[in-house]
Amino acid sequence: MNPLHYPATGPPVADLEKSGAGATNVSSRNSVEKTTLDSSCASANPPALIPVPTKLQRWNNKIESLAGLEARGIARVLPEERHGSSVMGYAQMAVLWFSANVTANNLAVGLLGPLIFELGFVDSAMMATFGSLVGSIPTAYMSIWGAQSGNRTMIVARYFMGYNPAKLTCFLNMIIMVGYGTISCIISGQLLSAVSGGSMSIVVGIIIVALISWLIAVFGMALFHIYERWAWLPQLIVLFVLVGSAGPNFNPTLQSSGSSQAITAHRLSFFSLCLSVPLSWAGAGSDFYVYYPETTNKKLTFLMTFSGLTLSFVWVTLMGVGLGCGVNSTPAWADAYNTSSGALLLAGYGGLGGVGKFCGVIVALGVISNNVPGTYAAALGCQVLGRYGKAVPRYLWVCVVVTVYFVCAIAGRNNLFAIFQNFLALMGYWLLIFVSIVLEEHLIFKQGMGLGFDWTQWENKKALPVGIAALVAFLIGWAGAIIGMDQVWFVGPVAAMVGGGTGADIGIWVGSGFALIVYPPLRYLELKKFGR
Repeated sequence: MNPLHYPATGPPVADLEKSGAGATNVSSRNSVEKTTLDSSCASANPPALIPVPTKLQRWNNKIESLAGLEARGIARVLPEERHGSSVMGYAQMAVLWFSANVTANNLAVGLLGPLIFELGFVDSAMMATFGSLVGSIPTAYMSIWGAQSGNRTMIVARYFMGYNPAKLTCFLNMIIMVGYGTISCIISGQLLSAVSGGSMSIVVGIIIVALISWLIAVFGMALFHIYERWAWLPQLIVLFVLVGSAGPNFNPTLQSSGSSQAITAHRLSFFSLCLSVPLSWAGAGSDFYVYYPETTNKKLTFLMTFSGLTLSFVWVTLMGVGLGCGVNSTPAWADAYNTSSGALLLAGYGGLGGVGKFCGVIVALGVISNNVPGTYAAALGCQVLGRYGKAVPRYLWVCVVVTVYFVCAIAGRNNLFAIFQNFLALMGYWLLIFVSIVLEEHLIFKQGMGLGFDWTQWENKKALPVGIAALVAFLIGWAGAIIGMDQVWFVGPVAAMVGGGTGADIGIWVGSGFALIVYPPLRYLELKKFGR
Protein backbone atom coordinates (compact mmCIF):
# COMPACT_ATOMS: atom_id res chain seq x y z
CA MET A 1 0.00 0.00 0.00
CA ASN A 2 1.32 3.42 -0.97
CA PRO A 3 -0.12 6.82 -0.05
CA LEU A 4 -1.70 8.59 -2.99
CA HIS A 5 0.29 11.75 -3.65
CA TYR A 6 -1.29 15.05 -4.53
CA PRO A 7 0.82 16.35 -7.41
CA ALA A 8 1.31 20.09 -7.45
CA THR A 9 2.09 20.60 -11.11
CA GLY A 10 0.52 23.33 -13.15
CA PRO A 11 1.04 25.26 -16.35
CA PRO A 12 2.12 28.82 -16.92
CA VAL A 13 -1.07 30.38 -18.21
CA ALA A 14 0.22 33.46 -19.98
CA ASP A 15 3.35 32.01 -21.54
CA LEU A 16 1.99 28.84 -23.14
CA GLU A 17 3.66 29.54 -26.44
CA LYS A 18 7.04 29.71 -24.73
CA SER A 19 6.64 26.68 -22.53
CA GLY A 20 4.40 24.44 -24.61
CA ALA A 21 1.64 22.21 -23.34
CA GLY A 22 4.11 19.47 -22.57
CA ALA A 23 5.85 21.65 -20.01
CA THR A 24 3.00 21.40 -17.56
CA ASN A 25 4.29 18.40 -15.61
CA VAL A 26 7.25 18.01 -13.31
CA SER A 27 8.27 14.84 -11.55
CA SER A 28 5.89 13.38 -9.01
CA ARG A 29 8.65 13.31 -6.40
CA ASN A 30 9.29 17.05 -6.72
CA SER A 31 5.55 17.71 -6.66
CA VAL A 32 5.14 15.77 -3.44
CA GLU A 33 8.07 17.54 -1.82
CA LYS A 34 6.66 20.98 -2.65
CA THR A 35 3.18 20.11 -1.48
CA THR A 36 4.50 18.53 1.69
CA LEU A 37 6.59 21.62 2.41
CA ASP A 38 3.60 23.91 2.08
CA SER A 39 1.43 21.59 4.18
CA SER A 40 4.03 21.41 6.92
CA CYS A 41 4.03 25.18 7.11
CA ALA A 42 0.27 25.14 7.27
CA SER A 43 -0.16 22.77 10.15
CA ALA A 44 1.85 20.95 12.77
CA ASN A 45 -0.44 17.99 12.14
CA PRO A 46 -1.09 17.85 8.40
CA PRO A 47 -4.00 15.66 7.26
CA ALA A 48 -3.04 12.03 6.87
CA LEU A 49 -2.80 10.75 3.31
CA ILE A 50 -5.24 8.03 2.35
CA PRO A 51 -3.53 4.78 1.32
CA VAL A 52 -4.45 3.23 -2.00
CA PRO A 53 -3.43 -0.04 -3.65
CA THR A 54 -0.09 0.01 -5.46
CA LYS A 55 -1.69 -0.96 -8.78
CA LEU A 56 -4.06 2.01 -8.67
CA GLN A 57 -1.14 4.24 -7.77
CA ARG A 58 0.77 3.07 -10.83
CA TRP A 59 -2.22 3.68 -13.12
CA ASN A 60 -2.66 7.13 -11.64
CA ASN A 61 0.99 7.97 -12.23
CA LYS A 62 0.78 6.81 -15.85
CA ILE A 63 -2.27 8.98 -16.51
CA GLU A 64 -0.79 12.02 -14.80
CA SER A 65 2.40 11.65 -16.83
CA LEU A 66 0.53 12.33 -20.07
CA ALA A 67 1.91 15.41 -21.81
CA GLY A 68 -0.22 18.45 -21.13
CA LEU A 69 -2.28 16.90 -18.32
CA GLU A 70 -2.54 19.09 -15.22
CA ALA A 71 -1.97 16.81 -12.24
CA ARG A 72 -2.44 19.51 -9.61
CA GLY A 73 -5.56 19.50 -7.52
CA ILE A 74 -6.34 22.03 -4.79
CA ALA A 75 -2.79 22.24 -3.40
CA ARG A 76 -1.58 25.83 -3.09
CA VAL A 77 0.63 27.06 -5.92
CA LEU A 78 3.86 28.17 -4.27
CA PRO A 79 5.44 31.49 -5.38
CA GLU A 80 8.39 29.74 -7.03
CA GLU A 81 6.03 27.63 -9.17
CA ARG A 82 4.39 30.61 -10.85
CA HIS A 83 5.24 32.37 -14.09
CA GLY A 84 6.26 36.02 -14.38
CA SER A 85 3.85 38.88 -14.99
CA SER A 86 3.47 40.45 -18.42
CA VAL A 87 1.16 42.64 -20.46
CA MET A 88 -0.07 39.53 -22.27
CA GLY A 89 -0.80 37.92 -18.93
CA TYR A 90 -3.19 40.72 -18.01
CA ALA A 91 -4.73 40.66 -21.48
CA GLN A 92 -5.30 36.92 -21.08
CA MET A 93 -7.52 37.65 -18.07
CA ALA A 94 -9.96 39.67 -20.18
CA VAL A 95 -9.78 37.24 -23.10
CA LEU A 96 -10.52 34.26 -20.85
CA TRP A 97 -13.73 35.73 -19.45
CA PHE A 98 -14.86 37.17 -22.79
CA SER A 99 -14.31 33.85 -24.53
CA ALA A 100 -16.05 31.86 -21.79
CA ASN A 101 -19.21 33.98 -21.88
CA VAL A 102 -19.81 35.16 -25.45
CA THR A 103 -21.92 32.02 -25.86
CA ALA A 104 -25.43 30.88 -26.76
CA ASN A 105 -26.46 29.94 -23.21
CA ASN A 106 -25.92 33.52 -22.07
CA LEU A 107 -27.63 34.84 -25.19
CA ALA A 108 -30.69 32.81 -24.20
CA VAL A 109 -30.92 34.75 -20.93
CA GLY A 110 -31.85 37.86 -22.92
CA LEU A 111 -34.84 36.04 -24.39
CA LEU A 112 -36.46 35.94 -20.96
CA GLY A 113 -37.05 39.71 -20.80
CA PRO A 114 -39.61 39.97 -23.60
CA LEU A 115 -40.81 36.34 -23.66
CA ILE A 116 -41.25 35.57 -19.96
CA PHE A 117 -41.40 38.95 -18.19
CA GLU A 118 -43.27 40.67 -21.07
CA LEU A 119 -40.91 43.63 -21.11
CA GLY A 120 -40.41 45.84 -24.16
CA PHE A 121 -37.17 46.28 -26.05
CA VAL A 122 -35.93 49.33 -24.14
CA ASP A 123 -36.82 47.96 -20.71
CA SER A 124 -35.28 44.57 -21.48
CA ALA A 125 -32.13 46.11 -22.94
CA MET A 126 -31.64 48.45 -19.97
CA MET A 127 -32.13 45.71 -17.38
CA ALA A 128 -29.85 43.32 -19.30
CA THR A 129 -27.10 45.93 -19.63
CA PHE A 130 -27.07 47.19 -16.06
CA GLY A 131 -27.69 43.74 -14.63
CA SER A 132 -24.62 42.47 -16.47
CA LEU A 133 -22.53 45.42 -15.28
CA VAL A 134 -23.51 45.10 -11.63
CA GLY A 135 -23.27 41.31 -11.62
CA SER A 136 -19.72 41.42 -12.98
CA ILE A 137 -18.42 43.46 -10.04
CA PRO A 138 -18.52 40.68 -7.38
CA THR A 139 -16.82 38.19 -9.71
CA ALA A 140 -14.10 40.71 -10.59
CA TYR A 141 -13.60 41.37 -6.86
CA MET A 142 -13.31 37.66 -6.03
CA SER A 143 -10.81 37.18 -8.84
CA ILE A 144 -8.12 39.27 -7.10
CA TRP A 145 -7.45 36.56 -4.50
CA GLY A 146 -6.07 33.93 -6.89
CA ALA A 147 -2.73 35.56 -7.57
CA GLN A 148 -2.41 36.93 -4.04
CA SER A 149 -2.90 33.57 -2.38
CA GLY A 150 -2.06 30.87 -4.90
CA ASN A 151 -5.26 29.19 -3.71
CA ARG A 152 -8.50 28.28 -5.49
CA THR A 153 -11.60 30.32 -4.74
CA MET A 154 -13.23 27.80 -2.42
CA ILE A 155 -9.94 27.43 -0.52
CA VAL A 156 -9.80 31.23 -0.21
CA ALA A 157 -13.34 31.02 1.19
CA ARG A 158 -11.91 29.28 4.27
CA TYR A 159 -10.20 32.56 5.26
CA PHE A 160 -13.58 34.29 5.34
CA MET A 161 -16.12 31.58 6.17
CA GLY A 162 -14.00 29.24 8.29
CA TYR A 163 -12.77 25.76 7.36
CA ASN A 164 -16.00 23.79 7.72
CA PRO A 165 -18.60 26.45 6.77
CA ALA A 166 -16.64 26.96 3.53
CA LYS A 167 -17.63 23.43 2.56
CA LEU A 168 -21.24 24.61 2.36
CA THR A 169 -20.40 27.39 -0.08
CA CYS A 170 -18.22 24.95 -2.01
CA PHE A 171 -21.11 22.51 -2.38
CA LEU A 172 -23.46 25.27 -3.53
CA ASN A 173 -20.83 26.42 -6.02
CA MET A 174 -20.60 22.92 -7.42
CA ILE A 175 -24.37 22.95 -7.95
CA ILE A 176 -24.05 26.20 -9.91
CA MET A 177 -21.35 24.83 -12.18
CA VAL A 178 -23.25 21.61 -12.81
CA GLY A 179 -26.41 23.64 -13.45
CA TYR A 180 -24.73 25.82 -16.05
CA GLY A 181 -23.21 22.75 -17.67
CA THR A 182 -26.72 21.34 -17.93
CA ILE A 183 -28.09 24.53 -19.51
CA SER A 184 -25.19 24.77 -21.97
CA CYS A 185 -25.66 21.19 -23.13
CA ILE A 186 -29.40 21.68 -23.63
CA ILE A 187 -28.96 24.88 -25.65
CA SER A 188 -26.31 23.27 -27.83
CA GLY A 189 -28.39 20.14 -28.32
CA GLN A 190 -31.40 22.20 -29.38
CA LEU A 191 -29.32 24.18 -31.87
CA LEU A 192 -27.69 21.14 -33.45
CA SER A 193 -31.06 19.42 -33.68
CA ALA A 194 -32.53 22.50 -35.38
CA VAL A 195 -29.61 22.67 -37.84
CA SER A 196 -30.25 19.05 -38.84
CA GLY A 197 -33.92 19.79 -39.41
CA GLY A 198 -34.86 17.48 -36.56
CA SER A 199 -33.13 14.42 -38.02
CA MET A 200 -30.64 14.53 -35.15
CA SER A 201 -32.15 14.42 -31.68
CA ILE A 202 -31.29 16.90 -28.95
CA VAL A 203 -29.69 14.00 -27.05
CA VAL A 204 -27.01 13.53 -29.72
CA GLY A 205 -26.09 17.22 -29.53
CA ILE A 206 -25.85 16.99 -25.76
CA ILE A 207 -23.50 14.00 -26.06
CA ILE A 208 -21.21 15.85 -28.50
CA VAL A 209 -20.86 18.93 -26.29
CA ALA A 210 -20.41 16.92 -23.09
CA LEU A 211 -17.64 14.80 -24.63
CA ILE A 212 -15.63 17.75 -25.96
CA SER A 213 -16.05 19.62 -22.67
CA TRP A 214 -14.83 16.55 -20.81
CA LEU A 215 -11.74 16.20 -22.97
CA ILE A 216 -10.57 19.79 -22.45
CA ALA A 217 -11.40 19.90 -18.74
CA VAL A 218 -9.59 16.60 -18.09
CA PHE A 219 -6.30 17.98 -19.40
CA GLY A 220 -6.74 21.08 -17.27
CA MET A 221 -5.35 24.59 -17.25
CA ALA A 222 -2.90 24.45 -20.17
CA LEU A 223 -5.31 23.16 -22.82
CA PHE A 224 -8.10 25.23 -21.28
CA HIS A 225 -6.20 28.51 -21.68
CA ILE A 226 -5.13 27.66 -25.22
CA TYR A 227 -8.73 26.89 -26.16
CA GLU A 228 -10.17 29.99 -24.50
CA ARG A 229 -7.53 32.16 -26.13
CA TRP A 230 -9.01 31.50 -29.58
CA ALA A 231 -12.56 30.21 -29.02
CA TRP A 232 -14.03 33.72 -28.89
CA LEU A 233 -13.07 34.61 -32.47
CA PRO A 234 -15.45 32.32 -34.42
CA GLN A 235 -18.17 33.10 -31.88
CA LEU A 236 -17.77 36.82 -32.41
CA ILE A 237 -17.83 36.44 -36.19
CA VAL A 238 -21.03 34.37 -36.30
CA LEU A 239 -22.72 36.72 -33.82
CA PHE A 240 -21.92 39.67 -36.07
CA VAL A 241 -23.48 37.66 -38.90
CA LEU A 242 -26.53 37.21 -36.67
CA VAL A 243 -26.75 40.98 -36.19
CA GLY A 244 -26.84 41.49 -39.93
CA SER A 245 -29.28 38.67 -40.55
CA ALA A 246 -31.69 39.09 -37.64
CA GLY A 247 -31.19 42.75 -36.75
CA PRO A 248 -33.90 44.13 -39.09
CA ASN A 249 -36.49 42.02 -37.22
CA PHE A 250 -35.44 42.91 -33.68
CA ASN A 251 -38.58 45.04 -33.20
CA PRO A 252 -37.10 47.87 -31.05
CA THR A 253 -40.54 49.53 -30.80
CA LEU A 254 -42.00 46.72 -28.67
CA GLN A 255 -43.50 48.09 -25.44
CA SER A 256 -43.77 46.44 -22.04
CA SER A 257 -47.11 44.87 -21.12
CA GLY A 258 -49.13 45.30 -17.92
CA SER A 259 -49.77 47.99 -15.35
CA SER A 260 -47.01 50.37 -14.30
CA GLN A 261 -46.60 48.49 -11.00
CA ALA A 262 -46.41 45.13 -12.77
CA ILE A 263 -43.85 46.48 -15.24
CA THR A 264 -41.73 47.80 -12.37
CA ALA A 265 -41.86 44.40 -10.67
CA HIS A 266 -40.90 42.62 -13.88
CA ARG A 267 -38.03 45.03 -14.47
CA LEU A 268 -36.66 44.27 -11.03
CA SER A 269 -37.02 40.51 -11.51
CA PHE A 270 -35.30 40.55 -14.91
CA PHE A 271 -32.56 42.84 -13.63
CA SER A 272 -31.87 40.44 -10.75
CA LEU A 273 -31.83 37.52 -13.16
CA CYS A 274 -29.35 39.20 -15.52
CA LEU A 275 -27.22 40.13 -12.52
CA SER A 276 -27.17 36.53 -11.32
CA VAL A 277 -25.52 35.19 -14.47
CA PRO A 278 -22.13 36.98 -14.28
CA LEU A 279 -22.37 36.79 -10.49
CA SER A 280 -22.42 32.99 -10.77
CA TRP A 281 -18.70 33.03 -11.63
CA ALA A 282 -17.81 34.65 -8.27
CA GLY A 283 -17.32 31.21 -6.73
CA ALA A 284 -14.63 30.41 -9.31
CA GLY A 285 -13.13 33.84 -9.96
CA SER A 286 -9.74 33.04 -8.42
CA ASP A 287 -9.34 29.54 -9.84
CA PHE A 288 -7.73 30.60 -13.10
CA TYR A 289 -5.22 33.10 -11.70
CA VAL A 290 -3.33 30.92 -9.21
CA TYR A 291 -0.29 30.70 -11.50
CA TYR A 292 0.09 34.47 -11.65
CA PRO A 293 2.80 35.96 -9.35
CA GLU A 294 1.99 37.42 -5.94
CA THR A 295 2.98 40.85 -7.27
CA THR A 296 0.09 40.84 -9.76
CA ASN A 297 -1.69 44.19 -9.60
CA LYS A 298 -5.06 43.85 -7.87
CA LYS A 299 -6.62 46.82 -9.64
CA LEU A 300 -5.58 45.57 -13.05
CA THR A 301 -6.83 42.09 -12.20
CA PHE A 302 -10.19 43.54 -11.21
CA LEU A 303 -10.36 45.77 -14.30
CA MET A 304 -9.41 43.10 -16.83
CA THR A 305 -11.79 40.56 -15.32
CA PHE A 306 -14.60 43.11 -15.20
CA SER A 307 -13.93 44.13 -18.81
CA GLY A 308 -14.02 40.57 -20.13
CA LEU A 309 -17.23 39.80 -18.25
CA THR A 310 -19.16 42.96 -19.12
CA LEU A 311 -18.20 43.05 -22.80
CA SER A 312 -19.34 39.48 -23.32
CA PHE A 313 -22.48 39.53 -21.19
CA VAL A 314 -23.81 42.87 -22.40
CA TRP A 315 -23.19 41.90 -26.01
CA VAL A 316 -24.89 38.50 -25.97
CA THR A 317 -27.81 39.38 -23.68
CA LEU A 318 -28.70 42.32 -25.93
CA MET A 319 -28.69 39.91 -28.86
CA GLY A 320 -31.08 37.70 -26.93
CA VAL A 321 -33.33 40.66 -26.14
CA GLY A 322 -33.51 41.52 -29.83
CA LEU A 323 -34.45 37.97 -30.82
CA GLY A 324 -37.04 37.77 -28.05
CA CYS A 325 -38.68 41.02 -29.10
CA GLY A 326 -38.72 39.88 -32.72
CA VAL A 327 -40.83 36.84 -31.84
CA ASN A 328 -43.84 39.15 -31.42
CA SER A 329 -43.59 40.51 -34.96
CA THR A 330 -41.95 37.75 -37.00
CA PRO A 331 -44.18 34.66 -37.54
CA ALA A 332 -41.26 32.45 -38.56
CA TRP A 333 -39.50 33.25 -35.29
CA ALA A 334 -42.67 32.58 -33.30
CA ASP A 335 -42.98 29.14 -34.91
CA ALA A 336 -39.32 28.42 -34.16
CA TYR A 337 -39.74 29.53 -30.54
CA ASN A 338 -42.62 27.08 -30.15
CA THR A 339 -40.14 24.34 -31.07
CA SER A 340 -37.24 25.38 -28.83
CA SER A 341 -35.03 28.31 -27.96
CA GLY A 342 -32.29 26.68 -30.04
CA ALA A 343 -34.57 26.69 -33.05
CA LEU A 344 -35.24 30.39 -32.43
CA LEU A 345 -31.52 31.15 -32.45
CA LEU A 346 -31.16 29.30 -35.75
CA ALA A 347 -34.18 31.16 -37.17
CA GLY A 348 -32.19 34.35 -36.69
CA TYR A 349 -29.97 33.12 -39.53
CA GLY A 350 -33.02 32.52 -41.76
CA GLY A 351 -32.41 33.35 -45.38
CA LEU A 352 -28.70 32.53 -45.28
CA GLY A 353 -29.18 28.90 -46.31
CA GLY A 354 -26.16 26.69 -45.74
CA VAL A 355 -24.15 29.60 -44.34
CA GLY A 356 -26.80 30.10 -41.68
CA LYS A 357 -26.68 26.44 -40.70
CA PHE A 358 -22.90 26.57 -40.50
CA CYS A 359 -23.16 29.59 -38.21
CA GLY A 360 -25.68 27.68 -36.10
CA VAL A 361 -23.19 24.84 -35.64
CA ILE A 362 -20.46 27.28 -34.57
CA VAL A 363 -22.83 28.90 -32.05
CA ALA A 364 -23.83 25.47 -30.72
CA LEU A 365 -20.25 24.31 -30.22
CA GLY A 366 -19.32 27.68 -28.71
CA VAL A 367 -20.94 26.74 -25.41
CA ILE A 368 -18.01 24.39 -24.81
CA SER A 369 -15.91 27.43 -23.85
CA ASN A 370 -18.48 28.15 -21.14
CA ASN A 371 -18.69 24.53 -20.00
CA VAL A 372 -14.98 23.92 -19.52
CA PRO A 373 -14.18 26.45 -16.74
CA GLY A 374 -17.33 25.44 -14.85
CA THR A 375 -16.43 21.76 -15.12
CA TYR A 376 -12.88 22.51 -13.98
CA ALA A 377 -14.09 24.50 -10.96
CA ALA A 378 -16.67 21.89 -9.95
CA ALA A 379 -14.05 19.12 -10.06
CA LEU A 380 -11.79 21.13 -7.76
CA GLY A 381 -14.76 21.69 -5.45
CA CYS A 382 -15.10 17.94 -5.01
CA GLN A 383 -11.60 17.91 -3.54
CA VAL A 384 -12.30 20.85 -1.21
CA LEU A 385 -15.13 18.98 0.51
CA GLY A 386 -12.81 16.71 2.49
CA ARG A 387 -9.72 14.53 2.57
CA TYR A 388 -11.49 11.63 0.86
CA GLY A 389 -12.48 13.91 -1.99
CA LYS A 390 -8.93 15.22 -2.19
CA ALA A 391 -7.60 11.68 -2.48
CA VAL A 392 -9.40 11.28 -5.81
CA PRO A 393 -7.44 12.85 -8.71
CA ARG A 394 -8.88 15.95 -10.33
CA TYR A 395 -9.29 14.28 -13.73
CA LEU A 396 -11.57 11.60 -12.22
CA TRP A 397 -13.75 14.25 -10.61
CA VAL A 398 -14.05 15.88 -14.05
CA CYS A 399 -15.49 12.60 -15.32
CA VAL A 400 -18.02 12.57 -12.49
CA VAL A 401 -19.06 16.20 -13.01
CA VAL A 402 -19.54 15.78 -16.77
CA THR A 403 -21.58 12.62 -16.20
CA VAL A 404 -23.86 14.42 -13.75
CA TYR A 405 -24.66 17.40 -15.96
CA PHE A 406 -25.00 15.12 -18.99
CA VAL A 407 -27.70 13.12 -17.21
CA CYS A 408 -29.39 16.32 -15.97
CA ALA A 409 -29.37 17.76 -19.50
CA ILE A 410 -30.99 14.64 -20.90
CA ALA A 411 -33.68 14.75 -18.21
CA GLY A 412 -34.38 18.51 -18.50
CA ARG A 413 -33.97 19.05 -22.25
CA ASN A 414 -37.63 20.05 -22.67
CA ASN A 415 -37.76 22.48 -19.74
CA LEU A 416 -34.97 24.95 -20.49
CA PHE A 417 -36.74 28.21 -19.65
CA ALA A 418 -38.07 26.81 -16.36
CA ILE A 419 -34.50 25.86 -15.42
CA PHE A 420 -33.26 29.33 -16.40
CA GLN A 421 -35.92 31.26 -14.53
CA ASN A 422 -35.69 29.32 -11.27
CA PHE A 423 -32.14 28.01 -11.13
CA LEU A 424 -30.28 31.21 -12.01
CA ALA A 425 -32.04 33.42 -9.50
CA LEU A 426 -31.88 30.79 -6.76
CA MET A 427 -28.12 30.45 -7.14
CA GLY A 428 -27.66 34.21 -7.17
CA TYR A 429 -29.12 34.46 -3.67
CA TRP A 430 -26.32 32.66 -1.85
CA LEU A 431 -23.51 34.10 -3.95
CA LEU A 432 -24.26 37.72 -3.16
CA ILE A 433 -24.66 36.79 0.52
CA PHE A 434 -21.26 35.05 0.39
CA VAL A 435 -19.54 37.97 -1.37
CA SER A 436 -21.08 40.40 1.15
CA ILE A 437 -19.50 38.44 4.02
CA VAL A 438 -16.15 38.27 2.19
CA LEU A 439 -16.20 42.03 1.56
CA GLU A 440 -16.94 42.91 5.19
CA GLU A 441 -14.36 40.45 6.55
CA HIS A 442 -11.79 41.86 4.15
CA LEU A 443 -12.39 45.57 4.74
CA ILE A 444 -13.46 45.66 8.39
CA PHE A 445 -11.46 42.86 9.99
CA LYS A 446 -8.58 41.63 7.83
CA GLN A 447 -7.63 45.11 6.64
CA GLY A 448 -9.27 47.45 9.12
CA MET A 449 -8.16 45.55 12.24
CA GLY A 450 -4.90 44.34 10.75
CA LEU A 451 -5.67 40.62 11.01
CA GLY A 452 -4.15 39.99 7.58
CA PHE A 453 -3.72 36.70 5.72
CA ASP A 454 -1.23 33.87 5.99
CA TRP A 455 -1.86 31.94 2.79
CA THR A 456 0.34 29.03 3.88
CA GLN A 457 -2.26 28.17 6.52
CA TRP A 458 -4.87 26.99 4.03
CA GLU A 459 -5.28 23.56 5.68
CA ASN A 460 -4.74 24.57 9.31
CA LYS A 461 -8.17 24.81 10.94
CA LYS A 462 -6.74 26.46 14.05
CA ALA A 463 -5.25 29.32 12.04
CA LEU A 464 -8.49 30.02 10.15
CA PRO A 465 -11.63 31.75 11.45
CA VAL A 466 -13.92 29.57 13.53
CA GLY A 467 -16.70 30.42 11.09
CA ILE A 468 -19.62 30.63 13.50
CA ALA A 469 -20.28 34.29 12.69
CA ALA A 470 -20.04 33.70 8.94
CA LEU A 471 -22.29 30.66 9.04
CA VAL A 472 -24.96 32.36 11.15
CA ALA A 473 -24.88 35.47 8.94
CA PHE A 474 -25.07 33.25 5.86
CA LEU A 475 -28.12 31.40 7.18
CA ILE A 476 -29.83 34.64 8.23
CA GLY A 477 -29.13 35.95 4.75
CA TRP A 478 -30.77 32.86 3.30
CA ALA A 479 -33.81 33.49 5.48
CA GLY A 480 -33.99 36.97 3.97
CA ALA A 481 -33.67 35.52 0.49
CA ILE A 482 -36.55 33.13 1.15
CA ILE A 483 -38.97 35.85 2.22
CA GLY A 484 -37.94 37.93 -0.79
CA MET A 485 -37.93 35.26 -3.49
CA ASP A 486 -40.50 35.05 -6.26
CA GLN A 487 -40.33 31.63 -7.88
CA VAL A 488 -42.87 29.37 -9.57
CA TRP A 489 -42.86 27.02 -6.60
CA PHE A 490 -42.73 29.66 -3.83
CA VAL A 491 -43.40 33.38 -3.38
CA GLY A 492 -42.07 34.97 -0.21
CA PRO A 493 -44.28 37.35 1.78
CA VAL A 494 -42.05 40.36 1.10
CA ALA A 495 -41.80 39.56 -2.63
CA ALA A 496 -45.59 39.26 -2.85
CA MET A 497 -46.04 42.87 -1.73
CA VAL A 498 -43.96 44.29 -4.59
CA GLY A 499 -45.68 45.64 -7.70
CA GLY A 500 -49.12 45.98 -6.19
CA GLY A 501 -49.39 42.26 -5.56
CA THR A 502 -47.77 41.24 -8.86
CA GLY A 503 -44.67 40.09 -7.01
CA ALA A 504 -41.00 40.58 -7.83
CA ASP A 505 -37.89 38.61 -7.03
CA ILE A 506 -36.00 40.69 -4.48
CA GLY A 507 -34.50 37.75 -2.61
CA ILE A 508 -30.97 38.56 -3.70
CA TRP A 509 -31.23 42.05 -2.20
CA VAL A 510 -33.02 41.17 1.04
CA GLY A 511 -30.67 38.24 1.66
CA SER A 512 -27.46 40.19 1.15
CA GLY A 513 -28.87 43.09 3.18
CA PHE A 514 -29.57 40.84 6.14
CA ALA A 515 -26.06 39.36 5.95
CA LEU A 516 -24.41 42.78 5.72
CA ILE A 517 -26.24 43.94 8.86
CA VAL A 518 -25.68 40.95 11.13
CA TYR A 519 -22.16 39.83 10.19
CA PRO A 520 -20.03 42.61 11.77
CA PRO A 521 -21.42 42.33 15.33
CA LEU A 522 -21.36 38.53 15.14
CA ARG A 523 -17.75 38.59 13.97
CA TYR A 524 -16.75 40.98 16.76
CA LEU A 525 -18.23 38.55 19.29
CA GLU A 526 -16.45 35.62 17.65
CA LEU A 527 -13.10 37.40 17.77
CA LYS A 528 -13.65 38.34 21.40
CA LYS A 529 -14.50 34.75 22.31
CA PHE A 530 -12.02 32.77 20.20
CA GLY A 531 -9.41 35.31 19.14
CA ARG A 532 -9.45 34.24 15.48
